[in-house]
Amino acid sequence: MKKYPLLRFQKKITSLPGLRALLPDAWYLRALYHIRLNRPLNLRNPQAFNEKLQWLKLYDRNPLYTQLVDKYAVRQYVADKIGAQYLVPLLAPPCDAYDQIDFSALPERFVLKCNHDSGSVVICHDKSTFDHAAARAKLTKALKRNCYWLSREYPYRDVPPKIIVEQYLENTTHELTDYKFLCFHGKALYSFVVTERFAATGLKLTFFDREWNRLPFERHYRASEHEIPKPRHYEQMLRLAETLAQDFIFVRVDFYDLNDQIYFGELTFYPGGGLEEFSPEEWDFRIGDALKLPDKKTLRIKNRSHAR
Repeated sequence: MKKYPLLRFQKKITSLPGLRALLPDAWYLRALYHIRLNRPLNLRNPQAFNEKLQWLKLYDRNPLYTQLVDKYAVRQYVADKIGAQYLVPLLAPPCDAYDQIDFSALPERFVLKCNHDSGSVVICHDKSTFDHAAARAKLTKALKRNCYWLSREYPYRDVPPKIIVEQYLENTTHELTDYKFLCFHGKALYSFVVTERFAATGLKLTFFDREWNRLPFERHYRASEHEIPKPRHYEQMLRLAETLAQDFIFVRVDFYDLNDQIYFGELTFYPGGGLEEFSPEEWDFRIGDALKLPDKKTLRIKNRSHAR
């Protein structure tokens, strides 16, 4: 995993409300892109996948995206598009604060997470040993965070922060595995699998093409050294991903496939914030070739229609 020596400086800037508000999105993204990827950001004629994601942050301001990045609000969209049977069951209504959760009504195992960010997941394996102090501190801090400021992902700016309580998912045969489909103009062309999440060597991301051929590159994280079989419901997940992605220029659609059941994970419009390096770098451009950007005027007109 690549280390970012200037990341602390970036976080310092984004933690100062007065300063961060003065930095225009384009200026900020140019600086951040250079810090992370060690090359200038070409917004006039973007070619790389990461560059095009920055362009979309600036110019694809579809108001629907705010609902779709909200892990609670997106559930209605998913239910309408592919059916509620693919949603992870909720165990309680969404809450504004940790102390609003009625833990006495929850089962022995459950999952807490915020709806508006990434990484604020708290897993309870056993209520009798659950560390409430640590969970409260983590989630309370997360509720105060506006993820828009870190890498200017516009859809997150106006998501009302909540805590949601989900059913604990456990695979009876192997570890819980994420399958993430990269959909370009409604077509799932690539996918990657998240494995070895709790391994001493760190989680692994392994990329595949549409026909489940392993691809010879890595993106920020190492690829698994193990063989990864095609999931049993791969073709069905492919169809579901394309149904959810059909109206968008680009979106990543995530699923779990476990115990003979598919569960929806989330929709992500800017994987890794468009700031994770490819190795070899040429794959940033090869993947980017699949993302055809529209002209700005057409995009503005289209997004204005969504706002009505």
